[in-house]
Amino acid sequence: MCFDSYSAQTLVTLCCSLSSDASIGSCLLAGCTTGAMAVTFAQPTDVVKVRFQAHVRLADGNKRYSGTMDAYKTIARDEGIKGLWKGTLPNITRNAIVTCAEVVTYDIIKELILKYNLMTDNVPCHFTAAFGAGFCTTIVASPVDVIKTRFMNSTPGQYSSALKCGFIMLTKEGPTAFYKGFMPSFLRLGSWNIVMFVSYEQIKRAMVKAQQAWSSPS
Repeated sequence: MCFDSYSAQTLVTLCCSLSSDASIGSCLLAGCTTGAMAVTFAQPTDVVKVRFQAHVRLADGNKRYSGTMDAYKTIARDEGIKGLWKGTLPNITRNAIVTCAEVVTYDIIKELILKYNLMTDNVPCHFTAAFGAGFCTTIVASPVDVIKTRFMNSTPGQYSSALKCGFIMLTKEGPTAFYKGFMPSFLRLGSWNIVMFVSYEQIKRAMVKAQQAWSSPS
């Protein structure tokens, strides 16, 4: 659900950009607003997902949660209802950074490829630009992503805020801590960007052809 919220945010931005009347700023704003609403709604699901991904057995050998519904109930009981919305602001920030970074860097890389005649405006060009955008986005978003995950998976009272979490990570583990899990994150974002942007370009091309066919006299 977390991945879907950020995916929906980017898709709204791209769908908006298909309109010739909309500026890139308006499209990014529309995408970020949609993403913020989706994250706010889906945050409990993301919290449970993160807790399960980092799930370890307790000292007595018992599991922390026996199942998904038990996780919802345990978090709400031990941390209050607000515990299910832990890390909402970092999550919204992360999604906004990812959307802006991947859309902007994709356009920049694609324009550079075409400017220097490295490739023609076709699938290989779109694939390369999307792959590069995924790498750049991972570099930019990884620190916020790591802080978000660490904060959401923390025990009650461990960190007073996400900023405090980031500061403690920096002082105790160094700046490299913000790039833990970089390769899995890159493979995830890179593959998503390739599928999304290649599909987007093909859909955009098909829409242009359809529009030309409709507008041309029969």
